[in-house]
Amino acid sequence: MNRATVVAEALNLLDEVGLDAVSTRQLAKRLGVEQPSLYWHFRTKKDLLAAMAQAAMAPHASAPLPTPGDDWREWFLENARSFRRTLLMRRDGARLHAGSTPTADLDRIRHKMSFLVASGVPEHDAQMAMLTAGRFTVGSVLEEQADAGPVDGPDLPADTPLIDPESAFEAGLSLIVDGLTPRITA
Repeated sequence: MNRATVVAEALNLLDEVGLDAVSTRQLAKRLGVEQPSLYWHFRTKKDLLAAMAQAAMAPHASAPLPTPGDDWREWFLENARSFRRTLLMRRDGARLHAGSTPTADLDRIRHKMSFLVASGVPEHDAQMAMLTAGRFTVGSVLEEQADAGPVDGPDLPADTPLIDPESAFEAGLSLIVDGLTPRITA
């Protein structure tokens, strides 16, 4: 048994039972080991959850990075969509990711920020746009994974059509990009 095996089985457990039911006791039982054996690889459950979050983000973490010729708008939209798709791949994926620290992804984040700045986005605006898009994406997926259904609310007129989660996500993402566009410098 190695660290990767433990994380893979923990993610399988997550998909089966959800984040609230994941326990080191259940994980040890599934792996056919005693619970203290897990502490060889992970000192705490928090450490295990952090490793699970990192592994769950692998599809997004391996997505192509932007290149100098890319259109910043198209890249920004696709980056957020990739993040959303990755969070949706796992049961409670947004909850698992929320609050995790992307320590293994810092070079990629720096590259993305440098790309936006080189595209004319002021540095502070690039930081805020990335932060806003990330939090918006996690929040959208949290709602979607909570099975909130179509967007609805008491303040909407009765004849207002309900919006499916993907359409709501795309609309919000467009608002972020549209708000950033006037700030671009030549």
